[in-house]
Amino acid sequence: MIALLLAAATSLILSLVGTPLLIRVLRARNIGQLIREDGPSGHATKAGTPTMGGLAIVGAALAGYVVGDLRPGSQGFQRSGVCLMALIVGCALVGFVDDYLGIRFQRNLGLNKRAKSAGQLFVAVGFTVLCIHWVDISTKLAFARATGVDLGGWGWGVWAVLIIIASANAVNLTDGLDGLASGSAAFVAAAFVIIAFWQGRHGAIYGVSPEEAIDTAVVAASMLGACAGFLWWNAAPARIFMGDTGSLALGGGLAGLALLTRTQLLLPILGGLFVLETLSVVIQIISFRGFKRRVFRMAPIHHHFELAGWPEFTVIVRFWLIAGLFVAFGLGLFYADFIRIPGALD
Repeated sequence: MIALLLAAATSLILSLVGTPLLIRVLRARNIGQLIREDGPSGHATKAGTPTMGGLAIVGAALAGYVVGDLRPGSQGFQRSGVCLMALIVGCALVGFVDDYLGIRFQRNLGLNKRAKSAGQLFVAVGFTVLCIHWVDISTKLAFARATGVDLGGWGWGVWAVLIIIASANAVNLTDGLDGLASGSAAFVAAAFVIIAFWQGRHGAIYGVSPEEAIDTAVVAASMLGACAGFLWWNAAPARIFMGDTGSLALGGGLAGLALLTRTQLLLPILGGLFVLETLSVVIQIISFRGFKRRVFRMAPIHHHFELAGWPEFTVIVRFWLIAGLFVAFGLGLFYADFIRIPGALD
């Protein structure tokens, strides 16, 4: 528990203090966000706001994890935690290149779709290989616990890669309003702190190493603290945006947490808001390309409500509430599964 608190506090403080320093550096180099011309008209005033704030999130989370595991009496770095941090940093690097190219060539989109997908694929495959051959993770399909369906090494690997890429892009799509993605990701990270810590306390029931589970919880706590500290500066009106550097890192990190805690099928519930945002884009594309009609005024769906007349802050807070309800429901399902285990409450 001390490691969790220390990791969360360290990442929170560093994110709170480090983000304004990053803002100054980015402003000095004229590194600002480019706004889509077809976006909501109210977003035009956001042009030039410093971006790539994900550097502060990832840096604070990494520092929080290191401090949490280096304290006297700590169990030390575990393979699960190291792999997870590597995944977060790897996804952040892909996002950083995308952000940098967008700023360098003054266009809203940096990497083209193929290059961006290739970068995500490379990072996801690397994480998956480490999980199978170094962490020795279970390859069984899992909800709140592993099921009887064993996907095998190759099957689980493909499954894991799809989850990582889908989650990274889902958070990326949600990152369209001030504080929406960072606040929502903080909710889900908090859920994984609880889940991983719970598994660490009941390792025999979940078939996991307590040390590995607790170290995973330390990473989740570091992500939570980093998101909370960043949100102080990212809340509307945002003084900095996380960019793809942050959104891809957070999305990949949440996917990694689900895979390492054997809760892959629970992730779409815990991250239900991200699923809704992604579905709105898919529905819009299918509807427009197939029937030449738009279901929403604009996708992702948060822009639909903006164009419907909702103030931006109203959209953000209501979507945070939705995110929180999904997390509460997901945690309820996780605990409901636990109490059904014979002897779990003895």
